[in-house]
Amino acid sequence: MSGFVVNVIGAGVAPALFQTLGAISELSPGRACDIAVESPDALEQARVIAGDAPWDINLVAVAGRRKKLLVADMDSTIINVECLDELADMAGLKPQIAAITERAMRGELVFEDALKERVGMLKGLALSALEKTYAERVRLNGGAKSLLATMRAHGAHSVLVSGGFGFFTSRVAQQAGFHENFGNSLIDDGAALTGEVGMPILGKEAKVETMQRTVAKLGITDCDVLAVGDGANDLGMITLAGMGVAYHAKPVVAAAAGAAVNHNTLEALLYLQGYRDDEIVREAD
Repeated sequence: MSGFVVNVIGAGVAPALFQTLGAISELSPGRACDIAVESPDALEQARVIAGDAPWDINLVAVAGRRKKLLVADMDSTIINVECLDELADMAGLKPQIAAITERAMRGELVFEDALKERVGMLKGLALSALEKTYAERVRLNGGAKSLLATMRAHGAHSVLVSGGFGFFTSRVAQQAGFHENFGNSLIDDGAALTGEVGMPILGKEAKVETMQRTVAKLGITDCDVLAVGDGANDLGMITLAGMGVAYHAKPVVAAAAGAAVNHNTLEALLYLQGYRDDEIVREAD
């Protein structure tokens, strides 16, 4: 067995295109396959062969491929929106706050400072806006429930860790099927937000610490972790994990991650681990 596979995922994947690179193993007919390769150089060859096809093509080490711990970002990774931006919309401030969010996610601002600035702008927002935002705006991204159900069925632990807010992580974690969730706290006076965020702020370093604390608790290693996210504050955990995945991510994240998913749903994280269709527990999101 070779030490690596080139994993190809996307609608209309044609395994025969890649047969010159190595032995083909089909994970999902017309959707996902592995190519056993001897050298990491085969990744670029596979991408040349695929041309501009909308497929995600990544190099994956065979050893320890199926991970025992999933650590996932929430906003724009497990769910479809940035919750803070949607709260801003409720306050009539979405353009101003979303612009700061975008810069922070690209790594152009210190996350903690950017979070405090944005939350400060929400001072006076009624608490009912949080529930309204969750009910009307927050949706699981495609494949989220199948990802969680499959990894859980195969014995993996899962943690949702967000620079967003516990109000949302607790609800999203229950909806998607995470074992644990961590997020920041919004301070309120019983009726409205005060414009303050609970300390310490959960940012890039805290995400790494959460991952490492869970690794120690489970008695596993960083190599056993699949970490996924899309913003700069996910970079620490993504680069430390045995499988770090940039999911529809900002360029700075995609450049640093070991794997990137730009064209597919979260089910791609199962194919990256070598799961076949008959092993996937599919649940509607």
